[in-house]
Amino acid sequence: MILLPVMNKIHLKYKYFNFLLPFLLMTQCSDTGNVLRIGTNVWPGYEPLYVAQSEGRWDKNRIKLVEYPSSSEVMRAFRNKAIEGASLTLDEVLMLKQDNISVKVVLIHDISDGGDVIIAKKNIKSVKDLRGKTIAVESNALGAFVLTRALEINGLKVKDVKILTSDVNEHENTFISGKADAVVTFEPVRTKLLKTGAVEIFSSKEIKNEIIDVLVFHEEALDKNKETVRILIDGWFWAVDLLNSSPKKTAQIISKRLKISPEEVLNSYQGLHIPDRKENLKLLHGENSEISRSLLKLNRILLENNLINSKYDVSDLITSEYISNN
Repeated sequence: MILLPVMNKIHLKYKYFNFLLPFLLMTQCSDTGNVLRIGTNVWPGYEPLYVAQSEGRWDKNRIKLVEYPSSSEVMRAFRNKAIEGASLTLDEVLMLKQDNISVKVVLIHDISDGGDVIIAKKNIKSVKDLRGKTIAVESNALGAFVLTRALEINGLKVKDVKILTSDVNEHENTFISGKADAVVTFEPVRTKLLKTGAVEIFSSKEIKNEIIDVLVFHEEALDKNKETVRILIDGWFWAVDLLNSSPKKTAQIISKRLKISPEEVLNSYQGLHIPDRKENLKLLHGENSEISRSLLKLNRILLENNLINSKYDVSDLITSEYISNN
């Protein structure tokens, strides 16, 4: 009387297991076939990813690029694990570190050298003229960082200006409608606003090597998709080589996505430095790599300006193992 219910339960579990077994095996066998989702916002420094995809450098069933309206949305998707990888700035990586998210930098997309800017009404001649003015800025680490550094360099503080939160997809309309006197933005919005007669009063040229765009992944995603990540990165370098060897052809591909002319696309890259494979390896390799030093500097600046709340160990954030030497 006691054994019968137990045996019935075992029998039912056995039948249930046999029913599920084929599906469990299918799931296990398909682990290596998982789709690797990479989130980006619109930015010239990320466009070689889309060039590589459009030119068939990888299987779209294995690698999927997901475009978001802003980097804030990319960060949210990454935090929620809606995507496995993301194109972000180094300061945003530190924000993820602050949230105890296990993340690895595997590639340097670009180093901003004029691509990130503050655009203002033509009657505003300098950052110092922003005192008391309304500035539109995205509610993310990068927007806050650029604005804070610009004000700091020019003897102002955030309390000296009025902040209007505005995602990058709203920057153009927010500025043109007169809701803001200035906007912290980047390409292709920069080019579009300058064409309206606005003026550039600050750029990342004044904070060299402080704004660096990188490709990051959740560590567990890297462990499960090593070869796919290498294919992605090889495709990236193929597209960068194409941009260098056939700039007009590549600009035509990119212009369709950025909605600016091919000539304006090429002009936008004047504000960016895109490291090749060899330079990437140099920047990322070793505990005392250049990117590690940049992270330490950024950590200090963000901490001093109350943009993060602690000093972090950055030694485990970077790896060069997914970049092949060929």
